[in-house]
Amino acid sequence: MSKKEVLIYIGGNSKRNKKLLEQLDDWEIDYKKKNVIENPKFMKELQDKGIFATPATFIDGDPILGLQLNKIKHALEIRNTGFGNND
Repeated sequence: MSKKEVLIYIGGNSKRNKKLLEQLDDWEIDYKKKNVIENPKFMKELQDKGIFATPATFIDGDPILGLQLNKIKHALEIRNTGFGNND
């Protein structure tokens, strides 16, 4: 698996945000997290990119919006994890 830069914007402790972070932890992915509730500057960063909802995951700068674990898995080049239908 190649090393990718992962940045996640979250908006608090919703179930979707928690599930996303837990899955990345399970996959042992290093990521940087920005909570838009705790720091409004992060919300401005996200809005400047034309995105107005969380979670928003950026992998090497490419956005994946919402809780799209299969897309994130594919972008991270993760295989054989027992998650999803394409293992």
